[in-house]
Amino acid sequence: MLAIVIPYYKLIFFEETLLSLANQTDQRFKVYIGDDASPENPKNLLEQYKGKFDFEYHRFENNFGGTSLVKQWERCIALSIEEEWIMILGDDDYLSDNVVASWYKHYGEFDEKSNVIRFASRSVNMKLNGIISDSFTHPLWEIAPDAYYRRFKGLTRSTMSEYVFSKKSFLKYGFYDYPLAWHSDDAAWLDFPDYKPIYTINESDIFVRFSETSISGSSGNLNLKNLVSVDFIKKSILNKLCLFSKNQRIDLLFYYESAIKKNRKLKWSEWGALLYHYTMNFKFLDFMKFLRRFFVALIYE
Repeated sequence: MLAIVIPYYKLIFFEETLLSLANQTDQRFKVYIGDDASPENPKNLLEQYKGKFDFEYHRFENNFGGTSLVKQWERCIALSIEEEWIMILGDDDYLSDNVVASWYKHYGEFDEKSNVIRFASRSVNMKLNGIISDSFTHPLWEIAPDAYYRRFKGLTRSTMSEYVFSKKSFLKYGFYDYPLAWHSDDAAWLDFPDYKPIYTINESDIFVRFSETSISGSSGNLNLKNLVSVDFIKKSILNKLCLFSKNQRIDLLFYYESAIKKNRKLKWSEWGALLYHYTMNFKFLDFMKFLRRFFVALIYE
């Protein structure tokens, strides 16, 4: 059975989330709502949805999201018991009516062949009066490094809500506890597949809302996000560099170098690591450009 886990904090768009769950044409799922000690109590709203779909509500006494959004995700997941598959749905996101029906329709195709399933998605841009994008679709089967690389190149998008993952993979790998949970989902979609391909259901959409109240939509914390991006590349990408193609590796190495430079100068240990990787993935022109940047840094820093 499918568990839909909602780490709740904001009431403003929550009713649309609940309505989309009540409208599912297939009700074979259970919802676990973990209230992160929110000042906006949703109980009155939840009363209106009793009997419309199966859900449990739990209010936590201490707020975790302010310091560790990942820890809030984890304790919300812990509310689920028997379900083998988990979707973490944002409290401002919502589903098309056939998401759960599509899940079970395709289940025989991906069962035991994939640990991570994703749906097509549409963005809801509240900065542009709620304009809804066209559907972002994906290859039916795709290995995790290619999926991340397409996102890295801006050829697609990816957010937490549009994925379903096996609880077994979550228990094996867990989430990296990055500040703001920035890139925590990206790291998970590289780990959780466990060398199996990601399967996509393109006939149903997850609607992902972007606004100033959402982390992804907010223009704040840019310096912190840049710092986290460096840490993510170092821990999740460089350690898995061998899984990418040579051209992909070169692009990712350059991004790592550029991300560091947004905040500070590179350490000599970082130059050394980059030299090693550029040597191991030798391409003459890219290697010479790297050496030029290195010697400029040597002279002027």
